[in-house]
Amino acid sequence: MMEFSVKEQRSLLQFPCSYPLKVLGRNVHAFHAMVSAIIEKHLAGGDEVTYSTRVSSGDKYMSITATFTANSREQLNAIYAELNQHELVLITL
Repeated sequence: MMEFSVKEQRSLLQFPCSYPLKVLGRNVHAFHAMVSAIIEKHLAGGDEVTYSTRVSSGDKYMSITATFTANSREQLNAIYAELNQHELVLITL
């Protein structure tokens, strides 16, 4: 298994870049609206986000992949932190 130092990990992303963020949560009506509201709150006005969704075979869970232009590591950290604090979110990737 290859390990990277903190400096090497930070250099893997060159900002700005197209970034796909996946969020898995419960398949309830409010989930998609909550995810999109949190992500778009952290983006500059006019930044486009594309969403794709997938529901589990038992209809209990939903995954949302949001692809957008990330401008900094701090921006991504803020998005992940806020999503992970929400009760409907099970995991973010």
